[in-house]
Amino acid sequence: MAVAAGVGGGFAAGYVGLVTGALPLDVGVGRRTRPLGPQAVDIEAPRDVVFGVIAQPYLGRAMRAMRAMRAMRAMREKVRVLEQGGDMVLAEHFTPVAAGWLTARTVETVRFDRPDRVGFRLVRGPVPAVVESFRLSEYEGGTRLEYAGEMGTDLWALGHWWGGVVAERWEATVAASLAAVKREAERRAPDR
Repeated sequence: MAVAAGVGGGFAAGYVGLVTGALPLDVGVGRRTRPLGPQAVDIEAPRDVVFGVIAQPYLGRAMRAMRAMRAMRAMREKVRVLEQGGDMVLAEHFTPVAAGWLTARTVETVRFDRPDRVGFRLVRGPVPAVVESFRLSEYEGGTRLEYAGEMGTDLWALGHWWGGVVAERWEATVAASLAAVKREAERRAPDR
């Protein structure tokens, strides 16, 4: 009985360690990759407005109105910039996972190629590798924001299973972010 509790407790500790980024697993053996996305949303706002909404939590440009500050507070609570350069930051991202008691933590580089791309590369997190991007393109009436990425996991079938668990939550978080960007960019659009 004690052995079973020890194994269960070890699994739980390993899970919490992986999710929170405290125990990153990058052994480079049995690496498999899987796509993330694609996801896309059409936004009735100019491309520079949409880009500004995405960049705001990272680049910290002064906001013009208190309403905008309140609207983006939720995003700022999910992102902490660790280092900032001209077109790239190192940022910590926090995502609630299990009924509010567990928060996933990732550390990622974020590169800004104004006005058409924001790229992310995982440095530390629940899987060994993630590369993803938001691409912005203009169309008549607004901006199309497209997300795509790739996730890499180690340890063959076990990693493939874990990647499926992580990818489901990862893509749901991206979908929520796209919806939030759409709402805020359309609110900020000059002709609305």
